[in-house]
Amino acid sequence: MRVRVLVPGVLRGVTDGAAHLDVDVAEPATLGALFDVLAVRYPLLERRLRTERAELRRYVNVYVDGEECRRIGGAGARLAEDAEVLILPSIAGG
Repeated sequence: MRVRVLVPGVLRGVTDGAAHLDVDVAEPATLGALFDVLAVRYPLLERRLRTERAELRRYVNVYVDGEECRRIGGAGARLAEDAEVLILPSIAGG
């Protein structure tokens, strides 16, 4: 199953400059399975998104087809064919 991941500018340095990634995820496709595939392809991205225990870092917001992932099951959130996943790390500053 193919999923599109939208990568914000702040993370493009760890995705070889890609603004979006088309990723094949095995069935049953979940957000956790998608992140597992991304971890192999982009290990530096993995460190920015998940902890050592493969839990989503609390300052990272992920949306699956417009829904915040924590509201729809977190890592267990199901992904549909051609789902769009948007990664938004929080930016701090003053």
